Amino acid sequence: MENYDLIVIGAGPGGYIAAERAGHAGKKVLLIEKENLGGVCTNWGCIPTKSLLNSSKLYKKALHGEAYGVTAENVRFNLEKAMAHKQDTIETLRKGIAYLMKSNKVDVVFAEATLTSSKTVMADGKEYGFDNLFVATGSTAFVPPIPGSDLPHVLTNVGILEVESLPKNLVVIGGGVIGVEFASFFSAVGVNVSVVEMMDEIIPLMDGEFSAALRKSMSQVDFHLKAKVTKIDKTKVYFEKDGAETALDADLVLMAVGRRPLTMGLEKIGVDVAPQGIRVDEQMRTNLPGIFAIGDVNGKSLLAHSASRMGEVAVNTILGKPDRMRYDAIPWAVYTDPEAAGCGLTEAQAKDAGYKVQTATVQMRANGRFLAEQGKKEPGMCKVVVEEGSGLLLGVHMLGIYSSEIIHSAAAMMEMELRVQDIKEIVFPHPSVSEIIKDCLWAL
Repeated sequence: MENYDLIVIGAGPGGYIAAERAGHAGKKVLLIEKENLGGVCTNWGCIPTKSLLNSSKLYKKALHGEAYGVTAENVRFNLEKAMAHKQDTIETLRKGIAYLMKSNKVDVVFAEATLTSSKTVMADGKEYGFDNLFVATGSTAFVPPIPGSDLPHVLTNVGILEVESLPKNLVVIGGGVIGVEFASFFSAVGVNVSVVEMMDEIIPLMDGEFSAALRKSMSQVDFHLKAKVTKIDKTKVYFEKDGAETALDADLVLMAVGRRPLTMGLEKIGVDVAPQGIRVDEQMRTNLPGIFAIGDVNGKSLLAHSASRMGEVAVNTILGKPDRMRYDAIPWAVYTDPEAAGCGLTEAQAKDAGYKVQTATVQMRANGRFLAEQGKKEPGMCKVVVEEGSGLLLGVHMLGIYSSEIIHSAAAMMEMELRVQDIKEIVFPHPSVSEIIKDCLWAL
């Protein structure tokens, strides 16, 4: 039986990054993946959705370019070509990950893995021993037991990425990030889209003001909040709201109500598994020596970049380097049109945590580059949340183009515990939309 310093199960953004980092450090590493390199993110999540969203945004710009001096005739959206570009992007990234594994001397086995003991793994008929094991098996879409949820036109994020034609009417069940991003894509290319959400607002992780602003900016989408889906049939989705039942036409239904961890039945060998995922400490260690859980499978933070950072923390731990996972400054982004992004606490969360806060909100149209590129009508704003007295930056929330590309700077500021006065001394490039953060701080 061959023994490895580290075996990683799952080749998503947590698993393959961990394998790369450990291989780079000279460890003998085996990566086991049952499907494709890149996991959900590369194959059925982050990457394909961003490819399709970009196609829809280009289509929208082409349709409405007159105000910027660009007139296009006979503009059409071609789903087949958009899907082909999406698939080419996925396959290119898979090859890139394969190269990373090879260049860092990581062995890769494509098979389903089973733990045969707390020190051995079975894959493709062979047993492998390990000193350390990283479980990075991720999560899958949760499908609630709604009557009709098993009908063939009811899809999750995986199936909807393979549709060959655009539906006339799409109903999205769930107003979280996945549901709202798909609603943005399909509505932009001419599909009638309805979103049914049980909560009183979409994207619950967002500042409430920003959630409402994003929803209002997506005027082509019909949102039904505080609504509970009761059943689905071949042509309609039924929901209850305020005691009344409503039916929506649906050629296609997207189920986007949440994710559930894929824990491999590890409780059978004594790993502590909770309903939300495998229990871990700040170093991603489980209750069993040498076994770690990173990414969605531990339920701590269901974001691709969180998984990658967890992988780095776990690798540093087995290398004997002090490190720990910190969740206070993890940025998030929603790639709708317009984009939204945030980091840190919302105003409500900060107050609930006992902070006395100051806030300021600045409209994006006050920013030179935003106005030059987007005009006066495009929605956008930035909000900062600061501790009163100390000036500690607690949160930054953004709505508008480039938000996803800017928010990491706010994460760095919070990670370094910068105060308002410190940030005011940073020189931002001009003109850039990123200046909006500094403008917000001066508006306090």
